[in-house]
Amino acid sequence: MILEPLRVAVAQMCSGPDLDVNLDQAGKLITTAAAAGVRLLVLPENFAVFGRRDLHLLGEPSDGSGVIERFLATIVRQHQLWLVAGTAPYLVSGDGRPAPAGKVFPGCGVWNPAGECVTRYDKCHLFDVEVADGVGQYRESDSFAPGIRPVVADTPWGGLGLSICYDLRFPEYYRALTQLGAVMLTVPSAFTYRTGEAHWEVLLRARAIENQCFVLAANQGGQHDAKRRTWGHSCVIDPWGRVLACRQEEGPGLAIADLDFVELQDLRRQMPVLSHRRF
Repeated sequence: MILEPLRVAVAQMCSGPDLDVNLDQAGKLITTAAAAGVRLLVLPENFAVFGRRDLHLLGEPSDGSGVIERFLATIVRQHQLWLVAGTAPYLVSGDGRPAPAGKVFPGCGVWNPAGECVTRYDKCHLFDVEVADGVGQYRESDSFAPGIRPVVADTPWGGLGLSICYDLRFPEYYRALTQLGAVMLTVPSAFTYRTGEAHWEVLLRARAIENQCFVLAANQGGQHDAKRRTWGHSCVIDPWGRVLACRQEEGPGLAIADLDFVELQDLRRQMPVLSHRRF
């Protein structure tokens, strides 16, 4: 595990239904981050396509030949960074299960600087809820099939625990990631404006504090159509619960921070809550 400081970024986007436009927006953010010395970047949930009901027609085949995966492989090789690629629609799960007819898996791939997808997490908790906003009722299970297991990626800086948006409300999932060796937790999201305003930061800080991990939360942020607005406030939080960087404005942009792993190790030694668990 490398203990030298790691410069990270979370990319906030306001994605829409046009794949090419979204990939162009993501590419510009990745390029800007790389120029600022970022070595690990997180894209938001639905970064490549947002607000479409025909996702199964855009599903990636999971063999590297899809439009989204070819874009990701090329850009990480170009800029030599690690990338947590929000979510993209996949026709096959990370563990090889085909998606049910008319559905896709919302998959979050982790890409290394060689342009390789080293692992993938499929969102376990699907957002089937009622919210008092312009949309009213959300039914992710109409379009998505859920994943079935937590995933931690190996990186030079330690374990990178993968989660997606609605997972944030399930603390037991993050404890499972920590038990699998996570020192960083990524949360690519598309939190609604209403739920984000109320719960986004407090949930992120809680997950950081209780698991003594860095949290990298990349959110969609802005008005996507007449009904759908997302909260934004993409941020990086340290294991003490401090917000190291946050994008306050709506729309695309970056929040950049340097992670201190010596400080993380000291905290876990001085306050060994993970080893004090009774249940």
